[in-house]
Amino acid sequence: MNDQLKIIPFKHATSAHYKLLLDADPSKKLVDNYLKRSFNFEAKIGQRLVGVIILIETRPETIEIVNLAVDPSDQKQGIGHRLIQFATHWAIDQAYKVIEIGTGSTGFGQLYLYQKSGFRPYAVDQDFFVRNYSEPIIENNLVLKDMIRLRKFL
Repeated sequence: MNDQLKIIPFKHATSAHYKLLLDADPSKKLVDNYLKRSFNFEAKIGQRLVGVIILIETRPETIEIVNLAVDPSDQKQGIGHRLIQFATHWAIDQAYKVIEIGTGSTGFGQLYLYQKSGFRPYAVDQDFFVRNYSEPIIENNLVLKDMIRLRKFL
């Protein structure tokens, strides 16, 4: 099935995009804010949307993955890894030197995926999710508080 995966840019987020985006980031306000200034890519198998990855330039020569989501029914098939590989190659082609990502400290699967993809932790943003989200986020039966920041030099 992965051989049929196509990753292409998209300009306008549809309800299907939002379903994925809000699964990865439950704040519509934050999602809407970064969609206005980001590079947006969708992963499709045939006509079916299976994933999204959103990139924002945060500093000169640095791009950040601010949203990465794969449809729950398509997870554990390498789609997230393929999206990260795509973003890495795209960033290199655009002359970026660093690619970064932040994830919740309770997202064990995500932390594994990002480190498997060559990212290394470099900082903890304590209480990020407490400060930026009005409702508590529960992940792996833990209240999410801190963001782990990871980066990869290209």
